[in-house]
Amino acid sequence: MTLAFETTDTPAADDLATLNARLTAFNDADVGASGRRALAVFQRDAEGEIVAGLSGYTAWGWLYVQWLWVGEALRGQGVAGQMLTAAEAEAKARGCHGALIDTFSPVARRTYERQGYQCFGIVEDFPPGRSRIYLQKRLA
Repeated sequence: MTLAFETTDTPAADDLATLNARLTAFNDADVGASGRRALAVFQRDAEGEIVAGLSGYTAWGWLYVQWLWVGEALRGQGVAGQMLTAAEAEAKARGCHGALIDTFSPVARRTYERQGYQCFGIVEDFPPGRSRIYLQKRLA
């Protein structure tokens, strides 16, 4: 069998869907179904515009926060913590026992640590000049 490797920065949506389906099938057979469900928390202004938001998912009993953003006018007011609390409450309602998040912002790290997250890994120079910090929290 001859294999052709393709490297691209514009993968087709169908190709990514195939990869996702095949990896999901492998993981389901290996460790069981993830039960993956999207989870988002938004704060909107009077006009309905998003001024802060959190997006992630729950799977295998864990909440993974992929994105957390707070608009500049709301920073320093506890909005990130409130969104994390809301996401964690929903994750617990879904049966989750832990939460994961990562950042390369020292300010965000302190925010997450105030919420009870603890660092369990650091990748230096990711991005250059910073460190990517991985944090977790056990949900009671």
